[in-house]
Amino acid sequence: MANGKYISYIRVSTSRQGASGLGLEAQRQVVARFLNGGEWQLVGEFQEVESGRKVSRSRPQLMGALAACKREKATLIIAKIDRLSRDVRFFLEVLDDSGVNIRFADFQDVDPKTDEGRMLLINLASFAEYEGRRIGARTKAALAVAKARGVKLGTSGAVNLRPNIEQRQASADAFAEKLRPIFAGMASEKLSQRGMVDRLNAVGIPTSTGEVGKWRLSQVQRILGRLDA
Repeated sequence: MANGKYISYIRVSTSRQGASGLGLEAQRQVVARFLNGGEWQLVGEFQEVESGRKVSRSRPQLMGALAACKREKATLIIAKIDRLSRDVRFFLEVLDDSGVNIRFADFQDVDPKTDEGRMLLINLASFAEYEGRRIGARTKAALAVAKARGVKLGTSGAVNLRPNIEQRQASADAFAEKLRPIFAGMASEKLSQRGMVDRLNAVGIPTSTGEVGKWRLSQVQRILGRLDA
């Protein structure tokens, strides 16, 4: 059961994942489960689209999250250990030298401040680094095979990605439009955005992914933004 102020840091590794939202929502859900119950306040969220092996100067959102934690006297909450880094050296640099209390939602009972917790996290970070190196090796091998077959690498990624983004945007616009009468009614009642979240969950309106009772403030804000646009 969480208590106090928290700032979340979520990261995806590629621009494609960043554009699609792939992985971000799952990380938010893991953080939400960690924070379930207790007297807590989520005072900020920082998103990063960057490789887990980049050093701190290449991770501006992580640096921003750490600075915000110091300013707000908050704990940094990260969904999974490998979302902080797949590099053990950098992982330890942040853990030991940032001056910020850090918790990982997938290991919520592990406290980095204890000797036992630190030892376990180092072992887990080592495995994450190993796993990252294996992924990199497999990717390089696959690219080498494709190149040997005459495939031109890196020429069609943006072309392939654009229709997918446009299709998702069109689906999101259509979903928002379908809910326009409901949001208009809530607006006429002068409900706050958090009040809208409570109303949507109470009456069982499904989210865009078909989940009932799972509306969050960020989803309501995105719908309002699309309707205003």
